[in-house]
Amino acid sequence: MNRTIPNVRLQYAPNPAFDPAAPYGQRQLDVLGGAAYERAQAQIRRWPGYQPTPLRDLPGLARAAGVAAIRYKDEGGRFGLGSFKALGGAYAVSRQLLRELSARLGRDDLSVDDLLSGRYRELTQAMTVTCATDGNHGRSVAWGAQRFGCQCVIYIHAAVSEGRKRAIEQYGAQVVRTAGNYDDSVRQAAEDAARLGRYVVSDTSYPGYMEVPKDVMQGYAVMADEALRQLRESGDGELPTHVFLQGGVGGLAAAVCAHFWEQLGARRPRFIVVEPDKAACLYESARAGKPVAVHGDLDTVMAGLACGEVSLLAWEVLHPGAQAFLTVDDEAALETVRLLAGGKYGDAPIVAGESAVAGLTGCLAALADPAARDALGLGAGSRVLVFGSEGATDPELYQRIVGKSAAEVEAAAEAAASRR
Repeated sequence: MNRTIPNVRLQYAPNPAFDPAAPYGQRQLDVLGGAAYERAQAQIRRWPGYQPTPLRDLPGLARAAGVAAIRYKDEGGRFGLGSFKALGGAYAVSRQLLRELSARLGRDDLSVDDLLSGRYRELTQAMTVTCATDGNHGRSVAWGAQRFGCQCVIYIHAAVSEGRKRAIEQYGAQVVRTAGNYDDSVRQAAEDAARLGRYVVSDTSYPGYMEVPKDVMQGYAVMADEALRQLRESGDGELPTHVFLQGGVGGLAAAVCAHFWEQLGARRPRFIVVEPDKAACLYESARAGKPVAVHGDLDTVMAGLACGEVSLLAWEVLHPGAQAFLTVDDEAALETVRLLAGGKYGDAPIVAGESAVAGLTGCLAALADPAARDALGLGAGSRVLVFGSEGATDPELYQRIVGKSAAEVEAAAEAAASRR
């Protein structure tokens, strides 16, 4: 047993609906892929400042954990927003504005260049986009609204930190704090939008609200495509055998699973979804065989994953596409944040937020649990891919967790790189 993080409370739920030979079917294609993805990729690549985020190799951690490779897709530098969410929320804002402009102007030839140039700013400035957030999605929507020229109102719940609130406000958004948990703030945002004529740009889908969350997920898939290209272009060119993905409402996990599934078919890796044990809606849905909600305050340090209701679109992909669902506890996630920051096992230090490490934490926990390790087919030849979905999006909280600032960790990483 290779225990790289101590005393993890791991829960494991196999997915009876998983079929490794199943093709990427029409129901999945209706959610993500094809021409819709190609459109998202083409647009996002034209945004000022776009560049692929790095895929980092962690050979020391892989040796300690007893696998052939662990690779970490580091989203901490994405568009300066510190999170993969920059791809989804902002792209969905652009799509919403273009749909509305096309309807008002009676034109079907508008593009993102019309938004970036401010050609129709008199019209877009009268439009307001809105959403609920744990932090990163709202920051992306606010950034997109500022970039594309519309107004923005973001709803946060009681547990969202002041640091994350300020990070949203710096992009010119009005931030409204509500009582209750994330799902309560989703409902409040939708109710106010219906009353005030705002456009909801949510990353979770529910009956009657599907189009915009599809746009969000198409944006996320750009990250998956980057990773696939980077893996193919790496020194060995070998694909992963396992991908561990954080849960939340399921959008990130479904986007990555869908893209790899569509591109690789039966050669795709095993996908395992990991959630906080205090906010495990996907895990409980897997056990029930259908989407179910979990209730309570969902109080977890992995704030970006503090969701009690599954995105129905994500479920269309994850129910047939994920092999298993895991939960981990908060202390294990914090230990993984510190492990990466310290460059333990000789790897270069990495700045990772609390929600970023759920997938890696689940991987390390499963490797230390004989039953989970065997059930998932993990062993010495396994090649693991994880997605570090955020950097230090709340710098004050990060410093309390790690004992040093993100800047100090980044400086240590640069020093380590210069010695190699």
